[in-house]
Amino acid sequence: MLTSKRLQRLGSGVFDRNDQRKQRYRESAAASRLPLVDLSLGSTDLDPPPQAVASMAAALQRPGSATYCLHAGTRPLREAVRAWCWSRFEVEVDPDREVLLLVGSQEGTAHLPLAVLNPGDAGLILDPSYPSHQGGLLLADARIERLALEADQGWRPRWDQLSPSIWDELRLMVMGFPHNPTAQVGEQIWLDEAMDRARRHDLVLAHDNPYLDLALDGEAPALLRTAGWRERGIEFFSLSKGWCLGGFRLAFAVGAEPLITALRQLKGVVDFNQSLALQQGAITALTEVPDWPRRIVPVYRERRDRTLTALQRLGWQAPVPSMALYLWLPVPPWAKERGWSDEDLAAALLDHGGLALTPGSGFGSAGAGWLRLALVQPAEELEAAVARLEPWWRQQC
Repeated sequence: MLTSKRLQRLGSGVFDRNDQRKQRYRESAAASRLPLVDLSLGSTDLDPPPQAVASMAAALQRPGSATYCLHAGTRPLREAVRAWCWSRFEVEVDPDREVLLLVGSQEGTAHLPLAVLNPGDAGLILDPSYPSHQGGLLLADARIERLALEADQGWRPRWDQLSPSIWDELRLMVMGFPHNPTAQVGEQIWLDEAMDRARRHDLVLAHDNPYLDLALDGEAPALLRTAGWRERGIEFFSLSKGWCLGGFRLAFAVGAEPLITALRQLKGVVDFNQSLALQQGAITALTEVPDWPRRIVPVYRERRDRTLTALQRLGWQAPVPSMALYLWLPVPPWAKERGWSDEDLAAALLDHGGLALTPGSGFGSAGAGWLRLALVQPAEELEAAVARLEPWWRQQC
């Protein structure tokens, strides 16, 4: 036995399975097959702020730009985060005790359980939820409890799904609104209720918030707006989505001092921080173009509306997302009648239309029967991708 039982429990991630499926499609593609249109990842085609890229490029020319960066070297970026928190939320944070640079917000959600849980402790995640929320708990050998989100409830968390005894056993609750994968913004009262539960049952509340500034409708909630975040809360923010800097892995956590200290201690034995040049790009993004996410929201709104219209013409009805970047599509009735799962439909869409979507079951059991489509191509290309499905689709209905 050369690998751990922990790795067996972790299994294969949905993005890895999709990646293998896409690679097989590319390798087997005959001349008659359609080219792949990859709408399975939230990796945007939109450009990042040119100011941020220019500042990175300039910083790369400076001596020392390629050296390792320890926590002390991140202070300029942590100061920029402090200023951003004040301008964005009118919340004053301590850059030395309440802010931590992350290699993507996914790193924060995956590593936090290792910092706050003992083996066998119970952690709560939403179902469906982003895979790193479950993955972090599995790596920490935690017991996982799930709070199912349901379409007919507007995806609102229903706290009474769990018994009082289970609430008392929980040590960590991980949330994330605006929500991936359902693409619903959510409401501030949901986080307020979660913090009330966290206080009553003495647990840590973590909030994954990389889509904060990408609400198409409504106002995105934030843990920093709750009354108890300095006692037992931590929130993860990212420049990947709002500033289109995903590949640079620039993110940060803001939270209660003991949680930031714990996560910093863990990071100290796991990794270093990004190059100072990349950090300079993040500083520029937060300070010079803090409104960049608002500039791209109209682009995603148009993509959402035009793609939904194209899907409706096809006969595929879907809920209207209030968050940018994704559509959350139910498996259509004709496919259900054939006994197809979301994985089956995803495979068929790829085989017959060259269209790669993400099976919803990869986000949890409550995601079964759904697929996630990422709006990461221009509206015209999204419409064309849907149109190419029509001949095959009509034959199935």
